[in-house]
Amino acid sequence: MELAGKHTFGSIGETRVTFIEKKIEKSRLDFLKELLDFNGFETVVDELKRKTEEDPQLYNLGVTDMTFNPTIWVFERKLKTLDGKHAVTLNYWKQLTTDTNPSYWKNN
Repeated sequence: MELAGKHTFGSIGETRVTFIEKKIEKSRLDFLKELLDFNGFETVVDELKRKTEEDPQLYNLGVTDMTFNPTIWVFERKLKTLDGKHAVTLNYWKQLTTDTNPSYWKNN
């Protein structure tokens, strides 16, 4: 799920959540869950049922903070990397790089 301006709400089990990403694989789930837990959010995971045994296992990830909007937190640089020293950038969020510099543009 790409970062978008609005965020989606729903439930995982009995818990109301703001969905972070839906239908993600285990590696993406682990990355986002660890990042959000580190930043103080309570995460909730929903393991989706597979149609066949050969299908990959997919998950939905949400946080219990109904005011949390991942787009705002990433672009306002409110989330911190796991070392606590750097702000999460869009490319870091997408797992395209571990480099958090420069911001969103390159100056020549």
